[in-house]
Amino acid sequence: MSNLRVLFVTPEAYPVMKTGGLGDVSGALPSALHQAGVDARLLLPGYPAVLQQTHSEDTGIHLALFPGINALLRLGTMPDSHLPVYVLDCPGLYQREGNPYTDANGQDWPDNALRFAALSKAAALMGTEGIRDQIGFIPQIIHCNDWQTGLTPAYQRYLPGEHPHIIMSIHNMAYQGLFPADMLTTLDLPEDSLHVYGLEYYGQISFLKAGLYYADWVTTVSPTYAEEIQGPEFGYGMEGLLGSRQKQLTGLINGIDYQQWNPATDNYLWETYDADSLDKKASNTRALRQQLKLNESDQPLIGIVTRLTHQKGIDMVIAALPDIIHEGAQFAILGSGDLALEKLLAGLAERYPGQVSFTQGYHEALSHQIEAGADMFLMPSRFEPCGLNQLYSMAYGTIPIVRHTGGLADTVIPVTPTTLDTGTATGFLFDEKSPQALFDCVDNALVTYRNPDLWRQLQINGMKRDFSWHRSAQSYIELYRLFTEE
Repeated sequence: MSNLRVLFVTPEAYPVMKTGGLGDVSGALPSALHQAGVDARLLLPGYPAVLQQTHSEDTGIHLALFPGINALLRLGTMPDSHLPVYVLDCPGLYQREGNPYTDANGQDWPDNALRFAALSKAAALMGTEGIRDQIGFIPQIIHCNDWQTGLTPAYQRYLPGEHPHIIMSIHNMAYQGLFPADMLTTLDLPEDSLHVYGLEYYGQISFLKAGLYYADWVTTVSPTYAEEIQGPEFGYGMEGLLGSRQKQLTGLINGIDYQQWNPATDNYLWETYDADSLDKKASNTRALRQQLKLNESDQPLIGIVTRLTHQKGIDMVIAALPDIIHEGAQFAILGSGDLALEKLLAGLAERYPGQVSFTQGYHEALSHQIEAGADMFLMPSRFEPCGLNQLYSMAYGTIPIVRHTGGLADTVIPVTPTTLDTGTATGFLFDEKSPQALFDCVDNALVTYRNPDLWRQLQINGMKRDFSWHRSAQSYIELYRLFTEE
């Protein structure tokens, strides 16, 4: 395995930069590959936080990316690991505080096309003979992630010589990296690439389409999502292209980092516990209620940690919440996003003091505390490529209530007479995208909660599931072997 060499290219990776699930995956998967014996290395943009935390040093290698735009390649390691990380040091593109994609007002940086084309081109150049000889690392696979790296295989297509194989991972089809067609020259791509058989998408440049078209293989983050994106509802206009690549399209479930998400060792918790000491979970519930000013109660506490977007189905939660409260439940909600949804949730917290708590923003500690303190975790997503919180929930003995879509459908085993008999049930699922279907599913969970022995069994079932990154890494290694073994 030591001869398998992978360059993992991503716009973010936990813990040095994270805005969402992509950051979690990009921090954990390369590390798991590294631990499995793969020579895996990251390539990240040189954001201030990345430069500071990776302690990267000048390699002396300069990359000529675009006319007038050069970058220095630095080499460091990820914090708390020996995973090597190349940092693309280009101050004019990346030396900005805050979110890597948006300014302080939440607006996309106007030069995002150039910023992430630079990342993509750097990755392609690192696979060429001249650069790879200088850095002493010859990747067999370049593993690209989401639209921000989608131009990598397009640039490689037009570079001379032999190249590594490229795998393109889709974490969310909804984000496609669309930019005006007249940027083609700025991005240093030839005219013949702006074609339906290339990166053209309804008269625009699509970074994601470039990745889907030019890559050797396409992966996404669950088998069900791999099927869903081949249809019009979730394909976002690219279902035809994805269908044509069906034989080179694989859905692989994400893992979770049990060093970060483990109720037995989690430093954010008031009291740690495991499947053999589940009674201690109640201490976290009491402390969470006290912290969030929720009433002391024997009612079940429903947790939500999410981006507040249409995708996540929060509007359905808002519509159903009064009826759920009436049936006897409390809510602890953490999230940010759509301002209108934030306002509605804040209004519900005022309307139901002691029953509903809403915290605006993202707080790492509170997200862990909600996972541990809640009895149930609600994820009514309209679509969910993989999802991580349902995996965290099962690890913490918190029963997930999810919609039957994407990775939620692939990871949560619904409560049915059969799954109860076989001891495999781990949560509750509903199909229809409506407040009524959501309410009916939650109500079923509330009824089940009143049977303590059955509820305890559901908790234990979930806590015994293996969603480790080691398991996921083995699946990726098997895929890499398709290209590296004769």
